[in-house]
Amino acid sequence: MEKDKKRTNAVFLFSAAIAVAIAVWGIVARESFAAMAGVLMGLLKQKFSWLYLGVMLLFVIFSLALAFSRFGKIRLGADGEKPEYSNISWFAMLFGAGMGIGLVFWGVAEPLSHYAAPMKGIEPQTEEAARFAIRSCFMHWGLHPWACYAVMGLGLAYFQFRKNSSALASSLLKPLFGEKRAAGLPGKTVDIFTTALTVTGVATSFGMGCLQISSGLKYLFSIPDCVVTWLVIIVLISILYLMSAVSGVEKGIKRLSDLNMAFFILLMIAAFFIGPTLKILGIQARGLLDYLTYLVPDSLRLSSQGDSQWIQDWRVFYWAWWLSWAPFVGVFIARISRGRTIREFVLGVIIVPTAVSMVWFSIFGGISLHAAGNFSSEKLAELTAAPQTALFHVFDQYRFGIVLSLIALTLLITFFVTSANSATFVLAMLTSDGQLDPPNHRKIFWGVLMAVVAFALILSGGISVIQTVSIIIAFPYLFILILIGISLVKELKKEPEK
Repeated sequence: MEKDKKRTNAVFLFSAAIAVAIAVWGIVARESFAAMAGVLMGLLKQKFSWLYLGVMLLFVIFSLALAFSRFGKIRLGADGEKPEYSNISWFAMLFGAGMGIGLVFWGVAEPLSHYAAPMKGIEPQTEEAARFAIRSCFMHWGLHPWACYAVMGLGLAYFQFRKNSSALASSLLKPLFGEKRAAGLPGKTVDIFTTALTVTGVATSFGMGCLQISSGLKYLFSIPDCVVTWLVIIVLISILYLMSAVSGVEKGIKRLSDLNMAFFILLMIAAFFIGPTLKILGIQARGLLDYLTYLVPDSLRLSSQGDSQWIQDWRVFYWAWWLSWAPFVGVFIARISRGRTIREFVLGVIIVPTAVSMVWFSIFGGISLHAAGNFSSEKLAELTAAPQTALFHVFDQYRFGIVLSLIALTLLITFFVTSANSATFVLAMLTSDGQLDPPNHRKIFWGVLMAVVAFALILSGGISVIQTVSIIIAFPYLFILILIGISLVKELKKEPEK
């Protein structure tokens, strides 16, 4: 017991210190911080683009292969155990944690970006550019990121509920490292690294969400988009997500996720009927066909006509960004997936969210591309340069755009709170020796620290730099996830055939 306590304290203290140090460095020495981050990110893009592309495709193949293999019927828990949550609540929680505020943030801005500045060889603002924009959104928010989450989440769920291990990344590596090393320095290093990565990645997204909420309030109600507004937003939302996290999964996180899903569906339905409905249906059908047709070539494409810039700036960046979220989302998905079979888990985590993301980008891609004709090239460039405001400008082109903006603003808040309470819960688990119901004082500590870090990043103007640093820190997780996959298969082979 004393040994476990020391281990927990070490993970807690070191990961908290790293998270604070990164934030302080980004604020106090912003120029050197940005320069270092830029150099390292450029190196990763130039030297390891092929690795990101290949490994992310491998995760898709690996996950689906497990689902349809003989291992697919193995239950994440005791034989005959039933799922802890209903399918609807389970999906609402995993979707809120896995994509969260990013869908609202990029739902309009990303299709417009690819339409205005597509890959080399495609003429901007043409029909070809429009098709490319939707296909790229499907790719970036489809199978690949969810497969990345699935590898982490499946490994954790299997070892926790089938093998009675703790909910720590180090526990997954016992079959490869051995019991002693997994509990020793190598294992602690992995756990500290996982926790620090979760803090920096999630805090960055919170900062982005705060900026978009503030932009929406200014656009709709003329509330100043300033430091005071940012502080009020973060304080109020922090109170909400801390109350939710302290209430636990069943009372707090589950109920809020269900409410969030209701607003999500409401916004999609409203946008579908207010926007160009027939065009949206056409985009959905054509986009799905294009996505499946080019899935493998796009997954491995390193350049277009000898130019790798777009691939590096968008696809490699996205793969690295999803990787930085894999520990947090994987831990949370595992926590809520007890009692499901491996096949149910994989199909629920990969196929269903991918389908919903496609519908989302078909609707908001359709709305944004239809409205693009009302904007000059200069205005399009302005909108894509400020993605936090693009959503509201595009909605303003429609008759009931104010309705869409109000629903979107509400959804931003619920997504913000849902992701934050999930992250707070996960961080408390990771620094409490993997307890499935960690103590409230740990939840409160991490919830407050994330809010402080997010506000500090906004105040310093360093969100994009910290986002880059999160991606750099996440690079080793490519190899950790590969090891987790190998470790999982090694244990699954010990399962008796039925």
